[in-house]
Amino acid sequence: MENQRLYDLQAGICKTLSSPLRLRLVELLGEGERTVSDLVKLLGVSKSNVSQHLGIMREKGVVDCRREGGYAFYRLSNPKVLQACRLMREVLLEQFERAGELSRVERQTS
Repeated sequence: MENQRLYDLQAGICKTLSSPLRLRLVELLGEGERTVSDLVKLLGVSKSNVSQHLGIMREKGVVDCRREGGYAFYRLSNPKVLQACRLMREVLLEQFERAGELSRVERQTS
């Protein structure tokens, strides 16, 4: 039963990270703490869109927020989130490379 709860929580995090914009946010926040305004400029999307995504990520514990003056500063709650996202991207790149090699071999044998 404990394992099932852990799988459910893990699936929730994976679902949270299933958005390309959220993955971009993870990359940017992996570089360091940023304000919503910083993220809006870097991503070229609306403030409300960035804030909405950050809210979802904060709710799931992917990012933390601290307030200073009139600003909210966001950061990854754990650097391993960035590592996990980058590892998954490496897996995808390896799949693309293998698929490219397979299609080359198929063309050469036909």
